[in-house]
Amino acid sequence: MSDHSETGYLTAEGMDYPEHERTYKAFIKLGTIFAGIAATVVALLAIFLT
Repeated sequence: MSDHSETGYLTAEGMDYPEHERTYKAFIKLGTIFAGIAATVVALLAIFLT
């Protein structure tokens, strides 16, 4: 059987983890902004359409 004691991402060659972290943080930030915009639009619709 293969030895699974070593974690693969710690030994992966050619992976740019700082860039991965930066991209992930940007994705989360944009998702939060878009969710805020959507919530604002829904609130404005509820105010002005009732």
